[in-house]
Amino acid sequence: MDAFVVNRKLINSKFEGYKLDPVDQNQIISRFPLEHGASQATVPSRTLLSFQEVQSRISHNHLSVSPSETYAVYVDEDYRVVQIDVASDTLAPSTRVVFELPKPVLSSSVDLHPEYPSAAFSSQDLLFLSDGYGLMYLLRPIPTGPYSLISTYQLDKSRPDRPFRLHSINSVGASINVAILSSRNSESHLEHNHASTVKASQRKPSHVEFDIYGVQFDSSPSRASAENHVCEMNIVWNLRGQDVPIYTGYNSSSQAFFLIGGSSYRSLHSSPPAPAYDPTPDEIAPIPRPDENLDVAKPPPYSWTQTSDSVTVAFPLPSSTPKSRINIEFTSEALTLHVEASEEQSSVIPIPSYKSKALWDRISPSSSYWTWDKEAEHSFGCLTLHLDKQHERTKWMQVFAYAGTKPSSESSPEDVEVPETLDPSELWQIRESLEKYTAALMTGEDASGLGLGRGVPGLAEGEMDEEVDSSVGRSACISWVGQDGSSPSWFKPGREQPLQLLSSPFPGMPFPNLSLIVKEGLDGVVYTLESDTVMKWTHTKTFSALAFVLASKQDVRFTYHTSDLVFAFENGLRDRGGNVYVYRSTPVNEKWAKQAILKMGDGAGGSLLGVGMIAVQGQRIVLALAEKELITLKLW
Repeated sequence: MDAFVVNRKLINSKFEGYKLDPVDQNQIISRFPLEHGASQATVPSRTLLSFQEVQSRISHNHLSVSPSETYAVYVDEDYRVVQIDVASDTLAPSTRVVFELPKPVLSSSVDLHPEYPSAAFSSQDLLFLSDGYGLMYLLRPIPTGPYSLISTYQLDKSRPDRPFRLHSINSVGASINVAILSSRNSESHLEHNHASTVKASQRKPSHVEFDIYGVQFDSSPSRASAENHVCEMNIVWNLRGQDVPIYTGYNSSSQAFFLIGGSSYRSLHSSPPAPAYDPTPDEIAPIPRPDENLDVAKPPPYSWTQTSDSVTVAFPLPSSTPKSRINIEFTSEALTLHVEASEEQSSVIPIPSYKSKALWDRISPSSSYWTWDKEAEHSFGCLTLHLDKQHERTKWMQVFAYAGTKPSSESSPEDVEVPETLDPSELWQIRESLEKYTAALMTGEDASGLGLGRGVPGLAEGEMDEEVDSSVGRSACISWVGQDGSSPSWFKPGREQPLQLLSSPFPGMPFPNLSLIVKEGLDGVVYTLESDTVMKWTHTKTFSALAFVLASKQDVRFTYHTSDLVFAFENGLRDRGGNVYVYRSTPVNEKWAKQAILKMGDGAGGSLLGVGMIAVQGQRIVLALAEKELITLKLW
């Protein structure tokens, strides 16, 4: 189901760019000083963090919107929970303190990795709140007064100060909620040098992994605990990965949770992935085995190479083989190949034979094909399979699923490991084609001869930076886990399709189905999770050239989207303020789309910490929380 297939009918090949939408900023943007300031300094600066942890803290959204979409909450610098309300007549925000968290006692230990406080609503009358230092509070919002405390929880009684981050709260039944938490794996620790006198600030962190927990809470009145009693959480499932999740949630149709992160998340019962290792030249030298003569190497049964979207496999066959005797069938997961050869031909060269042979990854059978060139050599021809990858940008380790997985003495001939190679006899043809293609691009001619244009689109001509454009967004993949922690039948752990995530849904904006914006060339493609009959990702809309315009925004902290808008919020460094870039979608046949550049901060409010969207009398309003002020933006 995790196949992100582009619908070419929704790609606008005639799109030229964005035009500035003249918006009166004074009419839609308002700034208000905060009585209760927010802060990023709640995490000690002496804490040694991995790159993944730093990235997670930068993208942490300090603002949480209620399910009614009428108010939001945040935790200020003194660990007070502050509610933001917006007046229906003037649209002016007001704040009030609704709960005070006990201030954590800062530890001098460098092994402690506290998180920012995080909050999430499971319903209009239940708020889950993590203090970032190991405790979870269940609060019941009161419309006109302070919130009431229902229960207090900790993740691990054996280590009560173990910090964790709250990602989302998901209702899975009446009074039953499941929280998705992440915490640095307790086995990930600092590598201490042999010299005991080395300062803590000079120690280097070892490889860090993260535990992802599904924790079940029963919020029925009978389950409430005493205020002064700390309960241990009911952990339903536990996964582990190499990154902190970017976005999490629950799909009620499949009754499964999704985790979108920079790595896949495995069950603790499975073995961890082997760390990358670069052997020395001496280690990769061939070592003769008993009765093995390295001077006479048996050629591989085929050669193969790949690009980001295809795999090419070449088999040598006697040139006298008629095309009518070659039978090939493609399915999405397997290959069937049979060649009717004579005994004389079979004695000269091994004839390939595969029956429903599982491929390493899925292909698109309708766009895959094969060719037979019996003049490629004098005595031998070349049977070439052109396989179209269903999961673009996925690197195949082998052509077949079980190639190289067994010792050579036990594996069948068709499961021999074949490294990715390039046929030297075809290299001169490739070079000649590339030279002609490059020359055509330099002169502005049609490189293909098919009337396809000048090669480089006008939008990016003279402005393209391949290194910058390829790094826009965040590399991610989607993992699924059932309510009991098992993998759903339609999900294959370890085979997640990698994607370049540009945007996730705007916090507080209701969506009937989960949608993500993924980089596709210069564009941003909207994929929606459809679950009417069979769960699948469907390409529903395209924000043309979105990846191209976002690539130049180096200070963007949050990127969220609604049904027809994409918002890119700058961090807003001190004394400078920050902008929000708004991009509007357009029909496929339009050459231009609208964009707006709005000045959110004036430099005095500090860095941007969180954003959310609420509704007041049918008017959509964006709340932007900075360190010293609150900014409101009315959608136009």
